[in-house]
Amino acid sequence: MIRCLVVDDEPLALNILEDYISKIPFLQLVKATTNPIEALTMVQDGGIDLVFLDVQMPELTGIQFLKIANGKAKVILTTAYPQYALEGYELDVVDYLLKPIAFDRFYKSVQKAQSIIQPSAKPAAAPEPVQQDDFMSDFIFVKTEHKIQKVYLHDILFIEGLKDYISIFTPSERIITLQNMKKMEDALPEKHFIRVHKSYIVSINKIDSIERSRIFIGDKIIPVGDTYREDFFKIVDGKNI
Repeated sequence: MIRCLVVDDEPLALNILEDYISKIPFLQLVKATTNPIEALTMVQDGGIDLVFLDVQMPELTGIQFLKIANGKAKVILTTAYPQYALEGYELDVVDYLLKPIAFDRFYKSVQKAQSIIQPSAKPAAAPEPVQQDDFMSDFIFVKTEHKIQKVYLHDILFIEGLKDYISIFTPSERIITLQNMKKMEDALPEKHFIRVHKSYIVSINKIDSIERSRIFIGDKIIPVGDTYREDFFKIVDGKNI
């Protein structure tokens, strides 16, 4: 077992990682904490193999934590800020996960950690593929202006990118979050979502009709960009009868 510690100043972020860790048979969660000083003491005392570490925390940043810990545990950084990636890798982190973190990306990261911490261990079998029932209950958390909001994947109609933020459209609301399209695309399961334009990701299940290079979802018309047309119509052709 790989003994894990989760450090993040946002309780909801802790809950997500606790849930992910519980699904991995070779991980054992020792503690999840919002207190980086407490976490650093635990690492220095020994007995922690792997730390999931947020970067921006008020008392002690993740980068400062790494420098003080000095390699006493392997670290996977978890953050919404990509600008710290280079410095993190210079400090020998195992991986760098950008929020919102999808479970499949999390699993690849912990497999990498396992190969470093337990090099003689047989690779663990991948979790069962996500079934429709799982999709109906799966969700992501996104930061809005005043809160972190839970969004069920099956509620998403489409996502529109606008400069430095994106809009997530559901049947009942528009959710605006500071995020970029690439990170959102990576966080969504390919089986259910596809990028069709530099500014649009659509839920395949929510498409009502397609006319030439236009997608109709409710009363919204979404263009299919030249760069994405071939991949999109491969999926469409695969569903044709």
